[in-house]
Amino acid sequence: MTEVCIVGIGIHKFGRTAERTGLQQGAHAARAALKDAGVEWEDMQFAFGGSAQAGNADALVNELGLTGLQFVNVSNGCATGGSALLSAYTAIKSGQYDLGMAVGFDKHPRGAFASDPRSRGLETWYGDIGLMLTVQFFGMKIQKYMHDYGLSAETLGLVAQKAFRNGSLNPNAWRRDEVDLDTIMNSAMLSNPLTKYMFCSPSEGGVALILASDKVARQYTNRPVYLKSAVLKTRHYGSFEVYSPYLALQRAASPSVFAAKAAFEMAGMGPKDMDVIQIQDTESGAEIMHMAENGFCEDGEQEHLLRSGATDIGGAMPVNTDGGCLANGEPIGASGLRQVHEVVAQLRGDCGDRQVPGDPKTGYTHVYGAPGISACTVLQL
Repeated sequence: MTEVCIVGIGIHKFGRTAERTGLQQGAHAARAALKDAGVEWEDMQFAFGGSAQAGNADALVNELGLTGLQFVNVSNGCATGGSALLSAYTAIKSGQYDLGMAVGFDKHPRGAFASDPRSRGLETWYGDIGLMLTVQFFGMKIQKYMHDYGLSAETLGLVAQKAFRNGSLNPNAWRRDEVDLDTIMNSAMLSNPLTKYMFCSPSEGGVALILASDKVARQYTNRPVYLKSAVLKTRHYGSFEVYSPYLALQRAASPSVFAAKAAFEMAGMGPKDMDVIQIQDTESGAEIMHMAENGFCEDGEQEHLLRSGATDIGGAMPVNTDGGCLANGEPIGASGLRQVHEVVAQLRGDCGDRQVPGDPKTGYTHVYGAPGISACTVLQL
């Protein structure tokens, strides 16, 4: 059976780059990935890509070359990058193609994401009362979770402190300065209990990955990273998600629970086998909840793990080693691919000051998007 490998990675620095459009940032990442794999754009048999606010991804052909390849635009909220990767994975896994690209980029304006309730099947009243602002949802959801499982507000601050510490070691991160716990906890309250430094920001950036079948992978690299699984799941009835105008009496688990379980089963591995972990941290509460939803701990164990250093770069289960969304911001098209880029770089041993010690061999990524979409991967060197 065909296996899928990642043979090239490329990234454009996240943050704000006034001199380049989002499309140009995507092209920069694509050229870097092609160079990393030692291939040309003309060698690509297909591409899948996404961008929420920087134009159609297939417009990259204007920058990279008009070669006639199949290029499909992908749009799936914050899971756009994960969806593009899943599409590329499936194209190679099917045996139809041997070499292609997954790419994502974005260039968001300052301020919160602006969403139209009608695009989500909701009435305009939902936006009129402020609930289309995801900061409201995130605050309510983590408030309930902390109440149910006895977590302190400082747990949220520890997540942010770790993110900025890791980001300070990442040359491609937006936020390159460490922030102390007091500053995080005492910054402006945006949506109780989440303060200013506990949220990520819409940003800019681009990431590209070159994927190949195992039949040809070693023509391009002597360190192929195997994409052992790629899974995307949508929500079940009763799941408490962004843009849910009501709660069902019978609660259901998050799509992340189902996506994680399926990804591990497909890979024949489990959470304890993962050496590097990247999980969605749109805000501090998301990382906390997603740690449990993805099977890395039980509900309520997160505070102990954070305080003990288990989730630090040198800990037993390093989480968001590149600073995650908190330090990088979230350009929607690129965010999920950034996670995979980081895991591949870690497994290759190319991460410098933020390198996970002990020669890591396995990694996991998880991205969550509105209105209840989760994409997960398991990777192995």
